[in-house]
Amino acid sequence: MTLDLFSPEPQANLLPFDGQVQDLGLILTAEQSAKYLDYFLAHLAWQPDEVVLYGKRYVTERKVVWYGDAEYQYHYSGSAKQALLWNPALFRLKQHIEQLVGHPFNSCLANLYENGSQAVGWHSDDEPSLRSPQQENVVIASLSFGATRKFCFKHKFKPEKVELMLHSGQLIVMRGQTQRYWKHALMKSSKITEPRLNLTFRYFYPALQS
Repeated sequence: MTLDLFSPEPQANLLPFDGQVQDLGLILTAEQSAKYLDYFLAHLAWQPDEVVLYGKRYVTERKVVWYGDAEYQYHYSGSAKQALLWNPALFRLKQHIEQLVGHPFNSCLANLYENGSQAVGWHSDDEPSLRSPQQENVVIASLSFGATRKFCFKHKFKPEKVELMLHSGQLIVMRGQTQRYWKHALMKSSKITEPRLNLTFRYFYPALQS
């Protein structure tokens, strides 16, 4: 079963079961979103991402940068990353999102897709360093800027899928058991020529890295 959700109106939970993806809708005006997009494109320290698959290292077209409260070391997809200290504008935006979401964040992984040919495949953000020591609850807030793109979830063990269009200024929040039971992906589209930038705010537990 596939659910198609194209409205940027707030939704309590986009998933039918086994997790929660809250859609807070458009939290910024079109003018604010455009200004943030231009600023972050110019002022964040973008670098090509690196992943290791089957022992071979690849450099992706997608660019990334990680910011945080400290110069954390982070390992995912077989590659090591180091956080930069907060960009001031990004830090202020983080504080605003913390108030909206009701959850603290100490880092942000930013992703830049320069056009619709750049995407990210099916994956879960289920690294041990993102889970609370007391529970498996992982809270990730994802804020989009730029081109509208299709974002999808699929259950790891059942046929259910959820598809939605993410608009500039739209915030979604993944909570609870979402990373345990669902994968997500940003889909390709040859029709899209504009960039899309997204900020994924997380709480990182350095001592829990495997």
